Amino acid sequence: MTPPLFFQRTLAGLVAGVLLACGTPPLPAPDISSAAPAGVPQLSAVPLMLPDTAASVPALVRGNSRWLPVAWSELPGFESDALFEAWNAWLKSCERPGPVFAPLCPEVRRLSIGSGSEQRQWLLERLQPYRVEPLQGGPTAGLLTAYFEPELQAQRLPGPGFTVPLYQVPVNLKARQPWFTRQEIDTLAQAQEALRGREIVYLNDPVQALVLQIQGSGRIRVTEPDGSIRMVRLAYAGHNGHPYQSVGRWLLDQGELRDATWPGIQVWLLQNPQRVNELLWRNPRVVFFREEHLGDFDAAFGPKGAQGVPLTPGRSIAVDPESIPYGTPVWLTSEGPQIALQRLVLAQDTGSAIRGAVRADYFAGWGEAAGELAGRLKQPLRLWVLWPKARP
Repeated sequence: MTPPLFFQRTLAGLVAGVLLACGTPPLPAPDISSAAPAGVPQLSAVPLMLPDTAASVPALVRGNSRWLPVAWSELPGFESDALFEAWNAWLKSCERPGPVFAPLCPEVRRLSIGSGSEQRQWLLERLQPYRVEPLQGGPTAGLLTAYFEPELQAQRLPGPGFTVPLYQVPVNLKARQPWFTRQEIDTLAQAQEALRGREIVYLNDPVQALVLQIQGSGRIRVTEPDGSIRMVRLAYAGHNGHPYQSVGRWLLDQGELRDATWPGIQVWLLQNPQRVNELLWRNPRVVFFREEHLGDFDAAFGPKGAQGVPLTPGRSIAVDPESIPYGTPVWLTSEGPQIALQRLVLAQDTGSAIRGAVRADYFAGWGEAAGELAGRLKQPLRLWVLWPKARP
């Protein structure tokens, strides 16, 4: 599927992203080609002395990160995580597995009805944990933010209060790159003519439209012309080719506020209603959508991430794919004022602001509580990738 969320996820943690301002010789490295099937981009081995069970395992380098093999005992909370929750996300990854993890998927599926102890024992036997660090420098605290799927009200046709359109991809998008900016779409007749007939639904708030575009997907309760109501998902379909600019960052730079979280932005908007367009136009990027059916089964999962599989609330993360490949199980820990996490998650998405070795965006789900967490979460992070052991 066309990548949905990952072009738009910007400095998440802003709800709607709007908003962050914000002495023994080393052992020789074995041939890693045995650890990954042919055709897979190979990780380069780095000789390294390590104690205990990890002593004979080489460190690995991938892109901008270094993976240091460690004992399972290093993973905080490993004995207490509810692994069955993560298994649901792993089953999704097995719908579109990469070549490294595809051979494990039959076992993953069989273990979906196994006990937590059986799943934990399998992890110990089949995978090797590696602590993720930046390629340059030593251990460092990373950054965890969060994103979510907004739930909004809309009308199929414009009407009193509902005048803010969300669009399909314009027919001439590829012929003109970059396309019109947000401000030009709002003010130029040529841009408006190019979008005529491409309207999907109408919202009642331009700021909500910005939120939806930054998050990249949303659940929409649409009132149809006959008065009936349908639940649909608007999923990412493309953008106008302009870079994302954080309106929260702009407000901070202007000295307009010190709190660039979503609640802080909302307060500023209430105090400055005449400056809404000035704020919105600071972000020239506009996202276009496609409408998808949202049945009961689909509603239990989030939108599709960059891996092409539906996201699982609390168990899917967006990562830098240069550091961690899609579909990789990851042990994540983070302690802060908003949430404490020690859990198994799956790398299934990415975002334009998700860059670096120890960086993740946590999919919080949908609804008010998820939006509140996404609007405030910004705290230290540690990551361990769980990589298949080389078979003898």
